[in-house]
Amino acid sequence: MVFFDLSLDELRVYRPPREEPEDFDAFWQKTLQEARQHPLAAHFAPVDFGLRLVDTYDVTFAGYGGQPVKGWFMVPRGATKPLPCVVEYIGYGGGRGFPHDWLLWPNAGFAYLVMDTRGQGGAWQPGDTPDLPDGSSPHAPGFMTLGILDPHTYYYRRVYTDAVRAIEAVRSHPAVEATRIAATGTSQGGGLTIAVSGLVPDLAVAMPNVPFLCHFRRAIGLTEEHPYQEIVRFLSVHRDKTETVFRTLSYFDGMHFAARSQARALYSTALMDKICPPSTVFAAYNYINAPKDIRIYPYNNHEGGGSHHTLEQVRFLQALWG
Repeated sequence: MVFFDLSLDELRVYRPPREEPEDFDAFWQKTLQEARQHPLAAHFAPVDFGLRLVDTYDVTFAGYGGQPVKGWFMVPRGATKPLPCVVEYIGYGGGRGFPHDWLLWPNAGFAYLVMDTRGQGGAWQPGDTPDLPDGSSPHAPGFMTLGILDPHTYYYRRVYTDAVRAIEAVRSHPAVEATRIAATGTSQGGGLTIAVSGLVPDLAVAMPNVPFLCHFRRAIGLTEEHPYQEIVRFLSVHRDKTETVFRTLSYFDGMHFAARSQARALYSTALMDKICPPSTVFAAYNYINAPKDIRIYPYNNHEGGGSHHTLEQVRFLQALWG
């Protein structure tokens, strides 16, 4: 691995022009209004996976189009009052797996929801949420060009909407203190965290790790790694669709959501990350106008800060909320 992107001094001030469509806010307002026409119908069914220190629930709520989205919800056993809650979104290709895959946050004293990602869960961890009727059952990547010729049909319109509805679902549970919600996730999960931070005005905290889905035009031209290469491959075949594709992506770019975020932010990036290059992370981070900090891991690739950064997050939230 080598340093391949801008210098750290350049990254700290990097604010590329945002190619934001004029109807960006109207697009997302209408999208979420349409989703909210369907009852949230958040259901938390107790399940037993042998975890004696946490109460565990199989979650279903209505996401995009009223379609069911799965998740796991966990609360420290014996909690006597509503708790701050962490909502986590999953990296590209993964699904919700099993509750014992997600024990960090309930053991740190927080309520916790991990959202399954529709159509995913066929690459490295199983998922249970189909992308129907628009897509298919959980399958292996790719997802980056599904419906990409129109923002209304693009795959991530559904996923971003699901992510907002996950916040609404967890706020409906009596074990959760609704004003103290933190969103987090790594890679794709980090990109969803940034999107939610711009779409949920009263989200308290956003903690995206080495986030994906930011500054598409630079990422696609800078890295040879997947998943961005899915878009490159598509454009290499559909040579006449370049500007159509980038117009669609402009509705989903983390830079635009970061510029709207009022959540307290803790980001991370790695300077040798060839999957989510640091300039794409800073392109979003530098547009935030809320209190913010970023942890930089100079000699790491897409693993970012790993367990070191997890500890940073735990300490950050515990210092903030006790």
